[in-house]
Amino acid sequence: MVKSLCIQLINPNTSQAMTGIMAQTARSVAAPETNILAVCPEEGAPSIEGHFDEAIAVLGVLQQVKAGRDAGVDGHIIACFGDPGLLAARELARAPVIGIAEAAMHLATMLATRFSIVTTLPRTLTIARHLLHQYGFERHCAALHAIDLPVLSLEDGSGLAQEKVRRQCIAAKKSDGSGAIVLGCGGMADLAQELTLELNMPVIDGVSAAVKMVESLAALRLTTGKHGDLDYPLEKPLSGRFAGLNLRDNYV
Repeated sequence: MVKSLCIQLINPNTSQAMTGIMAQTARSVAAPETNILAVCPEEGAPSIEGHFDEAIAVLGVLQQVKAGRDAGVDGHIIACFGDPGLLAARELARAPVIGIAEAAMHLATMLATRFSIVTTLPRTLTIARHLLHQYGFERHCAALHAIDLPVLSLEDGSGLAQEKVRRQCIAAKKSDGSGAIVLGCGGMADLAQELTLELNMPVIDGVSAAVKMVESLAALRLTTGKHGDLDYPLEKPLSGRFAGLNLRDNYV
């Protein structure tokens, strides 16, 4: 009998519309027995487009991870391309925690020797470069591109951002010599399959990639190693708005 899974999809910004877009994409690729629990923080930034926004978002991410942990979910996805709070979340969680940037980049290296990234604002290209270095994928990335529109333009109903993503992906295919393209924003999640067909090359959405990775880890009965720096946080009294993150005697 196939065991049902519950994967918590965490949108680190406060946009319910974007949470819905990502949830729909996640459910479209999830196995029939997988339940997607899509959540976002009640307070924080409406979009994440820089280091400041990421810093604000981390508390909300950790609060959602704690809630998912208490509910017994089988995995967590941090659905922002900056992977904000990823390592801290892995300390806090029992189940696997996957960031969509890391997931997409890993998957791209399995499908091509070099990949391109298409994201939103130019300022976020530096964050993507930092992640490439952190994850060891600098030599695999041929180029990074920005459509020069804010994240929330992906949900404004005009279709302009989606068309600019499409055009930039076409241009990247022609100029970069890449074998795959990574979409650098969770709000682009619903574009990947159509672009893959149109461009006749892998266009990878990190939300979908992360869902399948969590399912694979669950099937293998693997989770984050707790021997070393990703062991549970040291038990200490947290105060103020951080008090809800206290784990008390829940270490197992």
